[in-house]
Amino acid sequence: MSEIIDFEDEESNMGSVNHSLTAGRIAGLLFNDERFEVMPELSLDTSQIDLKRFNLKAKDELVPDICVYTGPPPAPDEDVDDDLLKVSQMPDLAIEVLSPRQSIGELIRKIKAYFSLGVKSCWLAIPSIEAIDVYSQPNQHKTFDMGDTEVIDEVMDIRLPIQKVFGKRYNLQKTA
Repeated sequence: MSEIIDFEDEESNMGSVNHSLTAGRIAGLLFNDERFEVMPELSLDTSQIDLKRFNLKAKDELVPDICVYTGPPPAPDEDVDDDLLKVSQMPDLAIEVLSPRQSIGELIRKIKAYFSLGVKSCWLAIPSIEAIDVYSQPNQHKTFDMGDTEVIDEVMDIRLPIQKVFGKRYNLQKTA
């Protein structure tokens, strides 16, 4: 039987320098595109599907590293709430960045759940090999790496320079 992943303890799966840099750079590049609203670490309400079907232990929410909306993003009803803890409006694009404590299999199962929820496109960024898989369907993806000029998402009409995602910004040298 497949391992069931517990996303309720997702904080233990997060974080590393490369994870943070990659997520921040992708979010920054997308933020500069006025067609999009970019929302990191947004809790998505998944109560309309059974996450156990994807071997995900989370009960009723998933949290992509980055959510991208092409239209108005989720917003609280100002007459009732100041903020929303969980949103039912699915993003057009969900992006996951692999952290050292996660497996690719875990994130692929999350990607399949996102498509089941109505997300149009998903990315899986893998900092350790400087690659991004762009999923146009649950089992259909194209891999972009540093041998490519751009990451191309035809569904979302996005072209990002991959050097700006994974390229080294600083030449760090050890001093004696």
